[in-house]
Amino acid sequence: MMELLGENPFKVNAYYTAARTVELLKEDLGELAGEDQLRHIKGIGSSLAKQIGEILHTGTSQFYQELRAKIPYGLFALTRISGLGPKKISLLHKQLGISDVDRLEEACRKNKLLELPGFGAKTQENILKGIAGLRKYTGQHLFVNVWGLAENLEKELKKHPHVRDALLAGSLRRRKEVVKDIDILVSSDNPEEVAEYFAGLPQVETVVGSGPTKTSVVLHQGIQADLRIVEQGEFPYALHHFTGSQEHNIAMRHRAKKMGLKMNEYGLFDAQGKKIMCQSEKEIFRTLGLDNIPPELRENMGEIEAAEQGKLPCLVELKDIKGVFHIHTVYSDGTASIREMVEETRRRGWNYLGISDHSQSAFYANGLKVEQINKQLAEIDRLNEENPDFTIFKGIEADIRKDGSLDYPDEILAQFDFVIASIHSGFKMTEEEATERLIKAMQNPYTTMLGHPTGRILLGREGYPVSMKAMIEAARDCHVIIELNASPYRLDLDWRWCRYAKELGVKIALNPDAHHLAEFDHMEAGIGAARKGWLEAFDVFNTRPREQVKDYLRLRKGPK
Repeated sequence: MMELLGENPFKVNAYYTAARTVELLKEDLGELAGEDQLRHIKGIGSSLAKQIGEILHTGTSQFYQELRAKIPYGLFALTRISGLGPKKISLLHKQLGISDVDRLEEACRKNKLLELPGFGAKTQENILKGIAGLRKYTGQHLFVNVWGLAENLEKELKKHPHVRDALLAGSLRRRKEVVKDIDILVSSDNPEEVAEYFAGLPQVETVVGSGPTKTSVVLHQGIQADLRIVEQGEFPYALHHFTGSQEHNIAMRHRAKKMGLKMNEYGLFDAQGKKIMCQSEKEIFRTLGLDNIPPELRENMGEIEAAEQGKLPCLVELKDIKGVFHIHTVYSDGTASIREMVEETRRRGWNYLGISDHSQSAFYANGLKVEQINKQLAEIDRLNEENPDFTIFKGIEADIRKDGSLDYPDEILAQFDFVIASIHSGFKMTEEEATERLIKAMQNPYTTMLGHPTGRILLGREGYPVSMKAMIEAARDCHVIIELNASPYRLDLDWRWCRYAKELGVKIALNPDAHHLAEFDHMEAGIGAARKGWLEAFDVFNTRPREQVKDYLRLRKGPK
């Protein structure tokens, strides 16, 4: 907000520094609430210490509220347009009075931006493209930004004395990477009271509609939440129906019809209209001659046929993971040391860790020069000696150049236990160019894994136009593991292609792409995507025990 208002950049940077400091604190901030204690933390001055104390005690700060009152709400939406930073937005607001996306688009159409310093025809064209992209994603939200809010609503509803059962449904329950809203189903003997309670929760900003069977609200974060209330006997049928997907439900109703039954959100009925009593979704599936289909698979992509034939996969779980790769440390753009990353990994019950800082081409991320590589490898050797029951694998995330080559010579790559090859620049390619670039990188004998293979950023950037079929087939031929990057902003490889990789025997590495200790939590989102992709523990490389991983990397390394 300070940047949008054109505040002194030194003051702005002080807030960024303080935010990073607070994020990385090992102590409980609540125990450091005194201003004197806070001022002794590097990066926090007296003014910031006072504000932090105020936020801790009141939940907000007067300075924050004053800033918020000065900024038109629409300016925040402009920050989501690619290539439009706070400084440019501030200039647009001051010079042209632009305060929302519609006015910005109108100004671009009338070439008004060309009158401003730093805005050329190309910039204006890119802003129009950014607006189109923003509108494309309007009303959509990342799973990671919604899940916590939905869980809190579910917990609040379970507290109510007239709620028997309460569960999340819809695309959240199916673990879709992008969702439109929150669906919650409850059973109750007093629906009016429960609906009123839900509408009055502190998380709710606006009530869109309220009734005894459905109440819709908009949360303060701008996300719609729909509560559906049914009788206890209807709960299993309604849970299946409102979990979806629509395509899965249509296929299930069609199956029921062929069996002489009728199926809807209220129940399962025989030819005479008598309700078939089922106490759970599992019983509903059994009545229809099917194994229980996990929510993640309910997309009508072969799950009903597999359930009929007893061929549903035993889906991977977080407890199957034995270690993780794709970790960035303070050597490049991470915030934790190797030792801290090891300690966090061990705390989570894993017994190996693959360090893979950025390579030299990634200058924007402090990519490693040769002397830094030598220093890091020596440190890993020392830490491995200290931890004989744990293994730190030496790796690098090597940039794939435009011609498909990696940005270190073979003699450098040979020093690592594994190499993740990734594209971080030069995204403007044809499908043929992108596919050829990735395949050539996988043909490098030192490439162990292909990192975030399409380069997509969910709700932010489309992936480059690669032939996924050709890329996965090349991974099979080159014995390269494909990463499912578990960052909830990527989830790349897309789950829709995981099944094809599985069929070809291509192993998937479920990697957190962690730059902070807290980002090991990315594995939760990654597991959801892997399950949607029909992956079992055997299909995921890092479900293997440490000694097996050691053997594989040793045998896989280098020319064969």
